[in-house]
Amino acid sequence: MNVPDLDPVIHAQARLRVVATLNALCEGDQIAFPGLKDLLGMTAGNLSVHLTKLEDAGYVEITKTHKGRTPVTYVALTRRGRLAFEEYTVAIRALLGGEQ
Repeated sequence: MNVPDLDPVIHAQARLRVVATLNALCEGDQIAFPGLKDLLGMTAGNLSVHLTKLEDAGYVEITKTHKGRTPVTYVALTRRGRLAFEEYTVAIRALLGGEQ
């Protein structure tokens, strides 16, 4: 049996939760950092660390802007991130004996 490789960037539990949540958004949509933090029940610092790893891999795009005078950070899954998540789910299914 050939054991599939699992993407180590996505495989970490917190990053998997981030990518799965962002994948639920329509392509091109983004979510504000506080909303993502609340959805995931993560601290701002913990989420920031994981987003940096995902951004370094090209899986998420971080956009910093202002709403009036208030800074706002938006997070979106990139095409590369969507593809990586799709490949990850295929590998998990194969590992569990499902579709290949």
